[in-house]
Amino acid sequence: MGPTPSGLPFDDIRHMLGILPAGDEAAAAAVRARDAQLTKPGGSLGRLETLVEWMARWQAKPLPEVTRPLVCVFAGNHGVVAQGVSAYPQAVTRQMLENFAAGGAAINQICAANDLGFKVFDLALDIPTGDITVEPALDERACVATMAFGMEAMAGGTDLLGVGEMGIGNTTVAAAIYAALYGGDPARFVGRGTGVDDAGLARKTDAVERALATHAAHLDDPLEVLRRLGGREIAAMAGAILAARLQRVPVVLDGYVATASAAILHALDPESIDHCVAGHLSAEGAHGEVLERLGKPPLLDLGMRLGEGTGAALAMGLVKAAVACHRDMATFAQAGVSGKD
Repeated sequence: MGPTPSGLPFDDIRHMLGILPAGDEAAAAAVRARDAQLTKPGGSLGRLETLVEWMARWQAKPLPEVTRPLVCVFAGNHGVVAQGVSAYPQAVTRQMLENFAAGGAAINQICAANDLGFKVFDLALDIPTGDITVEPALDERACVATMAFGMEAMAGGTDLLGVGEMGIGNTTVAAAIYAALYGGDPARFVGRGTGVDDAGLARKTDAVERALATHAAHLDDPLEVLRRLGGREIAAMAGAILAARLQRVPVVLDGYVATASAAILHALDPESIDHCVAGHLSAEGAHGEVLERLGKPPLLDLGMRLGEGTGAALAMGLVKAAVACHRDMATFAQAGVSGKD
């Protein structure tokens, strides 16, 4: 993805936001019409029914399907870890990627149980981003290049995408992003992440406050918030979300950090994440407040805060079940069951 004639890489992203396809309301209406004929009382499957409408709207298919579901986990390292914001050393990011490759992580088991594809993207782990307390995480060109790399998540073809992440220090940068976007006391967005103690939590809050002060003059633009306060995995997830919309693929978001990528896009254009649902409510930070701001009620609330796409993957199992019910349940006529008088 090359620069536009203006030569400013972010212009490419703004252009993309202007050409995103709308949802297919005729496909959603076809789902409602079929749903009324299925062997169940109307509305009795609750949110499973609206999930099928959502799938149809964004796949632009009257009979949506989930045949190639994929969970993508994006991994990055962060310079802000030098501020003592995590209970684990930065080396854990790569060690966990090796665990993913060996099939030993929670996400591997959840994907296997739900028959989901799984890909991991290593985002220059050996080169941490800038320490956001004193400098931008990324320059503009590197930020856009990382978003473009995230778009490669869609290259192999999928019909339902889950986005998640791995990166020691990334709940700190997510908190900084939310504080920049939404204002107020930054401390309310800061959680314990990987399990920092009270002193670690204080360091984490201080790091977020210093980062906001360092970049205060530039935080009116959500893309500047992304490049200055974010990380490669957050930029890549934003790119994956945009690419999915362009290809009419619905997206299931994971937790606190993955939602930060969607929050950036929402701040640019609230309709840009209409093809996304929140997989779960994370126990980290102020995820519930953020999801309310985004208008994304979570599908699951299990007290999870692991990351690595686990909440999204569990929720994708629900989406698969919802679509299977709609596609394969008998109608009243087929089953010889009497409908309402």
